Amino acid sequence: MKVLVTGAAGFIGSHVCRALAEAGHDVTGIDSLTEAVHGAGAEPPEGVARVDVRDADALAPLLRDVEVVCHFAAATGSAYSPGDYAANNDHGTAVLLAAMGEAKIRRLVLASSITVYGEGRYRTVRGGPFFPGLRLRADLDRGMFDHRAPRTGEILTWEPVTEDAPLRPRGYYGASKAAQENYAFAWGLSTGAAVTVLRFHSVYGEGAHSGLPAQFRDALAAGTAPRVFEDGGQVRDFVHISDAVSATLAAVERALPGFVPLNIASGNPITCWELASVMAKALAGPEPIVTGQYHLPDVRHFVAAPVRAHHALGFTATTPPRTGLPDYATAQPLSAIETTRPVASEP
Repeated sequence: MKVLVTGAAGFIGSHVCRALAEAGHDVTGIDSLTEAVHGAGAEPPEGVARVDVRDADALAPLLRDVEVVCHFAAATGSAYSPGDYAANNDHGTAVLLAAMGEAKIRRLVLASSITVYGEGRYRTVRGGPFFPGLRLRADLDRGMFDHRAPRTGEILTWEPVTEDAPLRPRGYYGASKAAQENYAFAWGLSTGAAVTVLRFHSVYGEGAHSGLPAQFRDALAAGTAPRVFEDGGQVRDFVHISDAVSATLAAVERALPGFVPLNIASGNPITCWELASVMAKALAGPEPIVTGQYHLPDVRHFVAAPVRAHHALGFTATTPPRTGLPDYATAQPLSAIETTRPVASEP
């Protein structure tokens, strides 16, 4: 198939372009190559054109005869303001969708994020599913980090989040990804097009410079102990880049009808302390430090269920975090590890 990949010079997008080409597809990649992300004077890699998805005139000729668009271009990281997220992620997606409509393209694979859900899903001993709000600052100040039942004070048990959970993003980035999904849903309804949404957990691996694994690796590269917030018991999932690419390739090659959101996870959750500990051991570095510090908007536990992706795409992750994270930590000499920075094309 002829496939257009946006954000093709970024972390996930560059891996996706290579995998699609190796699978025999005709791939066109575009990326705006912003200085904040790629540095001053960055040149596009081979096969990637310097094009901003907000430039409808530049998109038009590139979309001719394209059968599927993989949309990875997005601003992410703490360096961006709400206006930046809206201008890049949401306006950019709206312009791209309009151009796809003009070109009569009827398939989109959208890179989204589990941040669209906000807090995870919980349950009481005898109650049904419960989606809590913010934790109380007074509880956090005294080291009570778990969510509690409002009436009884019982500690809630976390459960995997399914795709039908409410979208309640807490940060600007998550809000912008939810908006992208809403635009794509409306576009699909109005055009009859199909949209497959990949809600990625935190993706790590070769080329990753942001996210918790990268932060811990940078600390260890500097000879300092990884610092873990709260009590370290926060449960998360981390997806290796090879699995993120496999899910994307499956979404391109298996045409799903309608609007289909899919959680892309390893299915092997670990705590933040385990994450830091595994990486420290791999590098023979100092033991992680549990700080007890917190950010009020942070979620306590979040793990998404990848069952629907298995049924819809035949996708099952093959690299569990306890295997992939040590490999990521030791994949290149410590002196070669780059400083953490936001990457514009990862979800």
